[in-house]
Amino acid sequence: MNEWNQGRWQGARQAFSPNCEPRPAGERVTLAVIHNISLPPFEYGTGAVEKLFANRIDAAEHPFFSVIKDLRVSSHFFIARTGETVQFVSCDDTAYHAGVSSFRGREKCNLFSVGIEIEGCDFEPFADAQYQSLRRLLAALCAQYPIESVTGHEHIAPGRKSDPGRFFDWDAVAAWGFQTAV
Repeated sequence: MNEWNQGRWQGARQAFSPNCEPRPAGERVTLAVIHNISLPPFEYGTGAVEKLFANRIDAAEHPFFSVIKDLRVSSHFFIARTGETVQFVSCDDTAYHAGVSSFRGREKCNLFSVGIEIEGCDFEPFADAQYQSLRRLLAALCAQYPIESVTGHEHIAPGRKSDPGRFFDWDAVAAWGFQTAV
């Protein structure tokens, strides 16, 4: 069985975000970018991340949502605290996860990267189940795409972003055999 179908990994629950566009012709996916997210901030398991990526966030549900209700962002993948992996955008398309960014002198990282959001924040460790899921996902990505490096949002947008933060275990990612750029 092929693990991939039109840029979608069969190991993830499939959801859909309209916040994407076709990747430029000939552009290769060579970078995986790790992020963290929790909505509302520091709350987990609310379903709000999926709503945000689908442009269905309800400003009346929480005061913070009025601040982000007009954002049009997405990520290719989201890994919940339970380890569940959800895919929102085909890896063959560009998701809106990196914003103003640069990696090794190349601007606009969205064009050549895959974004992976891990449910969490900068101020506490991630769950073991999330690392297990991340390892499976990175292995599948590297088998399908010419991924050269795994890095954090904080590394491609220094001073602007701080995720995945100091609690993210980069040593584990390197020990799994993935090339990290941190």
